[in-house]
Amino acid sequence: MTGTPHTTVAATASKLPARFGWIYAALIVSMLLSALDQTIVATALPTIVGELDGLSEMAWVTTGYILAVTIGMPVYGKLGDLIGRRGLFLWALTIFIAGSLLSGLSQDIGQLIAFRALQGLGGGGLMICTQAILADLVPVRQRAKYMGAIGAVFGLSSVAGPLLGGWITDNASWRWAFWINVPLGIAAFAISYFGIRLPKPGRTVRLDYLGIILMAITVTSLVLVADWGGNDHAWDSPLILSLIAVTIAGSIAFVLIERRAAEPLIPLSMLRNRVFALSTVIGMIAVGAGMFAVVGYMPTYLQMVYGHSATVSGLLLLPMVAGLMLTATVSGQLIAKIGRYKGFVISGLVIVPAGVYLLSTLNADSPAQLVCAYLALLGTGMGLLMQNLVLAVQNAFPRSEVGTATSANNFFREIGATIATAAVGALFAERLTASLAGLAPSLGGTGTDSLTPALVRSLPESVRDQVMHSYVDALLPIFAGLSVVALAALALAFFLPDRRLREDEPETGTADAEASRPFAAG
Repeated sequence: MTGTPHTTVAATASKLPARFGWIYAALIVSMLLSALDQTIVATALPTIVGELDGLSEMAWVTTGYILAVTIGMPVYGKLGDLIGRRGLFLWALTIFIAGSLLSGLSQDIGQLIAFRALQGLGGGGLMICTQAILADLVPVRQRAKYMGAIGAVFGLSSVAGPLLGGWITDNASWRWAFWINVPLGIAAFAISYFGIRLPKPGRTVRLDYLGIILMAITVTSLVLVADWGGNDHAWDSPLILSLIAVTIAGSIAFVLIERRAAEPLIPLSMLRNRVFALSTVIGMIAVGAGMFAVVGYMPTYLQMVYGHSATVSGLLLLPMVAGLMLTATVSGQLIAKIGRYKGFVISGLVIVPAGVYLLSTLNADSPAQLVCAYLALLGTGMGLLMQNLVLAVQNAFPRSEVGTATSANNFFREIGATIATAAVGALFAERLTASLAGLAPSLGGTGTDSLTPALVRSLPESVRDQVMHSYVDALLPIFAGLSVVALAALALAFFLPDRRLREDEPETGTADAEASRPFAAG
């Protein structure tokens, strides 16, 4: 008698929709497209702004996309819980495809920035709906096996994006960096349209419009502070101080509005959930400081200190991606068997600070193989963290709130990455400028702001060595500080509840039968 319920649950938990492999592939492609477009234009930007005569607005080609993605995340998460995710996901794909097509057709920099923002509005939906749809289709315990690839996509895109963008620009046209999304997006749309069947929540739609507006204003101000502060404008300039004031005032107003909203965009009760709060803070610290801040500046280090080209410096980051993909996949398989996630998170938070600290011990004479080994170690730790933290959050909430919880977690992680990258960049630039100040007379009339890898390689050996050591001394001590910050995330992880992953089938109600139909239309 006692064995029957267990057998039923186990059988039910392993049940997946028919042709799930195709659906899963479409979700992975959609996630990859969204993540890739945060970085794919990096190496193509000089050509793009040259053709479109938009050097002064160059940063907005990337910032516009990231802003739209970040603002869209919580909106898609909440709407998915209210009206269902299938139609929302297809709509996000449509917007993303249209934005990609129009970006490639842009005739001036203003058009490109606007269409990139449109593309970002779709991209934010792809990021959130992909993870939430997976939660709809796969029970939590089994979901661990499939979340690893989604986590690996983020690491892969950070390296593959610039490489792919540079290759396309060199061998075809920068416009194909956008147009390549169109056939892939259409294929993902067709598979998702015919393959995905999900229930409709049937909840009353009372969208938190005021909360969305306040969130958009606050996030825009924060991103602009992070992007402009210490670079385009001094930290004590009226513009930056005004943006900081708007960020603070907007955050306070947002909290007050969310307390009274019937369907808050980010419910404050969610912030009181220990699993959500700790997983989110850990992600902001470890992923932001441990990965994005490091990856953002290692290519510059490799080019200026080792003299590598942009392409080679990108290829040298591949060991990090390999480590991330390996541990993300293996940990997902093990978590599905064990039903626990905390040990993997703690292991990742031991490895990440170690990897970041080891990078800080490098010097100008360290072999490139050693850099690759330390990056591989960092990637190994990140693979144990990124999607396992999302999995912990999804496991802590019922189906009716999984989209909101997933989007809020991703939203705060994106904010953390933005702030960490900007903070490291500002500190790096300040230290580097001070270190290079005495070298200006030795640079042959070229200012320190105009240093390029090619110019550094052409300098006399004694001057070149000084420049290389300036980059080492300016950047690597910052990594040592980041390793301490990452250790703070490790301390928090010990307080993370280790809840057993649920083995029940997703609460899809009558739609379960439809979910198993092979590509029924409608």
